Amino acid sequence: MDVMTRVTIRGRVQGVGFRAWTELTALERRLEGWVRNRSDGSVEALFVGPDTAVAAMVATCRHGPRGAGVDAVDQRAGTAAEFALRRPGDRFSVLPTV
Repeated sequence: MDVMTRVTIRGRVQGVGFRAWTELTALERRLEGWVRNRSDGSVEALFVGPDTAVAAMVATCRHGPRGAGVDAVDQRAGTAAEFALRRPGDRFSVLPTV
């Protein structure tokens, strides 16, 4: 069964390639969704796919790429409106900063 999970990742997560790493890792896991920086210095992402794959992706985000320093990962259920933010035709999008 597919699930939709939205996460906010806090810590040293901007300027370390977190978005590109998230996109690559999500695509390797055959997940759909998006990732973007937030103006408060956090990164947020929406992952859609099989429950076990999404849970594994969220767990992986707790470490992030080399150079990242993750302090916290908050998660909640995502919505269809949030899923619709990805770019048309993309499986997983890197969105502009909000």
